[in-house]
Amino acid sequence: MGIPSDLEIANGAILKPLHSVADDAGIPSECIEMYGRAAAKIDLSARDLMCDLPLGKYVVVSAITPTPLGEGKTTTTVGLGQAFSHLGKRATIAIRQPSMGPTFGIKGGAAGGGYSQVVPMELFNLHLTGDMHAVTAAHNMCAALVDAHVFHGNDLNLDIHNISWRRVIDVNERALRNVTIGLGGKLDGVPRETGFDITAASEVMAALALTTGLQDLRIRLGRIIVGYTKSGEPVTAEDIGAAGSMTVLLKEAIKPNLMQTLEGTPALVHTGPFGNIATGNSSIVADQIGIHSGDYLITEAGFGADMGAERFFNIKCRYSDLQPDAAVLVATVRGLKVHSGKHRVVAGKPLPSLLLEENPGEVYEGGSNLRKQIENILTHGVTPVVAINAFPEDHKADLEAIAEIAKDYGVRSSQCSHFAHGGAGATELAEAVSDAANEPSTFRLLYPETLSIKEKIHAVATEVYGASSVELSQRAINEVERYQSMGLGTLPVCIAKTHLSISSNPLLKGAPSDWVLPVREVRAAAGAGFIYPICGDVRTMPGLGKNPAARHIDIDSDGKTIGLS
Repeated sequence: MGIPSDLEIANGAILKPLHSVADDAGIPSECIEMYGRAAAKIDLSARDLMCDLPLGKYVVVSAITPTPLGEGKTTTTVGLGQAFSHLGKRATIAIRQPSMGPTFGIKGGAAGGGYSQVVPMELFNLHLTGDMHAVTAAHNMCAALVDAHVFHGNDLNLDIHNISWRRVIDVNERALRNVTIGLGGKLDGVPRETGFDITAASEVMAALALTTGLQDLRIRLGRIIVGYTKSGEPVTAEDIGAAGSMTVLLKEAIKPNLMQTLEGTPALVHTGPFGNIATGNSSIVADQIGIHSGDYLITEAGFGADMGAERFFNIKCRYSDLQPDAAVLVATVRGLKVHSGKHRVVAGKPLPSLLLEENPGEVYEGGSNLRKQIENILTHGVTPVVAINAFPEDHKADLEAIAEIAKDYGVRSSQCSHFAHGGAGATELAEAVSDAANEPSTFRLLYPETLSIKEKIHAVATEVYGASSVELSQRAINEVERYQSMGLGTLPVCIAKTHLSISSNPLLKGAPSDWVLPVREVRAAAGAGFIYPICGDVRTMPGLGKNPAARHIDIDSDGKTIGLS
C-alpha cells in the first residue's frame, strides 16, 4: 500500500495545543496571540524575554540547483527538525510562507510532504494569518499615493516615464505584467504604463524579511525608491508620505507565525521574499526568536546554494549578526542525473524511463553541481552535510555515488527517508548535522561592504557561480555609478538570475565554467537593503499553465478542501 497523499496525511494529523508547542520552545505565553486554533502570532517582545536562554545551533538548509522534479528541501527541513526529538534534543524550524500563486499554479504548496509537513497544510498554504495580504496592501498603498501625487500637481516633478514602483497581487497573472492605467475621463488619473508583480517579489516583502523591528521597518520603508525626477533625482516613499501608513499596515505582519509539524516540532513561518530577485529566506526576527527556542534552529534558504544560501550568508546574516554553525545540502539521484544534461524533465509530465535506470556514471557526471555547491558552502567557512533524499525507485549504486562525492570533499553525508517515515527517517542525518554544528565555526562573509558594487558582483559571479568574468552593459555601468553617488555602494548585492542553473543561462546544467555573467541592468532595493543586478530574463509575475492546480482544488460535500498538494 502506498503512502497517502500529503493532504490526507495532514488532515489525519493530531495536533498538539499550540500553547504547549510554544512552552516546549520556551516562548513566553504572554507573547502568543492565537489566530484560531492552529496558528499564532509571536509578539516581538519575546526576543527580549528569551534573550537569557542559551543560543541553539544555527543550521541552514540548502540544496543542489533545483530541477523541475524538486529536491525536497522543505520536506528535509521539516524531517530534520522532527528527527532531533528522536535523539532527545529540541529543534525549531523556520521557513517561508508560500505565495498562493505557485500553490494554485503548477508547483503546489510548500508545507513539506509525506510525513514531514507543517500542519494544518490547508491553513499553511492558504492565507495563514494574512501577512501576504498586508504586504500587498502596504505596497499598493504606496502605489496609490504615487499616482495621487502625480494627479494632484506632481510637486516633486516625478518623471511619469521613470516611475519604478509597480503594483502587486498574490496571483499568477501574466495579463497584468504590463498595463496602462489612468484611462477614461480626466478624473481617472494620469495615463501611464506600469504593471504588476507577484506579492512575493515586492520590496516591501524583502524589507519585512530583513528588518529587525518595527522602527527599523519604518526607516526601511521610507528609503524605498519609487521613481526619479526629470533631472534624475530619486523620489522615495518617505518623500510622497507613504512610509507611515505602510508601516501601520504591517504592524501585525511583522510578528512571526507559529505553527507545528506533524510530530509537534515548533515551526516559525514568516515572510516569503521572491528567490530570484530577493533573498529567498524567511525573516530575521523569526530566527532571532527561534535561536533561543531549543538546541537547534533549522532555517531554510530558497533554491540552490548559489542563490538562497549565498544570500543567507551575505545579506541575511550580515543584517542579523547571527552566524551559522552548519549547512545541509539536499541532493537527489534524479536531480543529479538531470544535471548530467542527458535528460529533459518537464514539470507535470511523466519522467523519462532512462532517468529511472541505474546509472551511477550519470550521477557522478551531474554531481559536478553538488561539488560546486559544496565548495560554495565551504567558501563561507561553514561545514556542509549532504542530505541524500532517497526515493523508493532509487538504485543502491546511484545513492552510493552521491555519498562518494561527499566523501571526496571530506564532508558528511546521510541517506534519509523522512518523506515516508517522518523524523525517524532522518535521525542519522540529525546526528551528522549535530556533529558538524559542534565543530569550530569559521564563518566568513564573501566580501566586505567597502568593496564597490562592481567588485561585489564580480566576487559572487566568480567565486560562487564559477564565471570567468562579468560584463556590464552601458546602462548597468551608468546605474552602478548613480547608486555609488547616492551613497548606496555599501549595500550587499543580490544578483537576479535564473534558479535553474548556477550560471545565468537556465539551459546550462551541472557546474558551467569559463562563461561570462552578463549584467543588463542594476536596480536598487534601498529600503530592503541591497542592490540587485539583473542577469537574463527574470519574470517577477508568473503565469498559469494550461492545467494549473487551481482547476483541481475544490470543496467536497463535507466542506473540506480537496485537490491541494
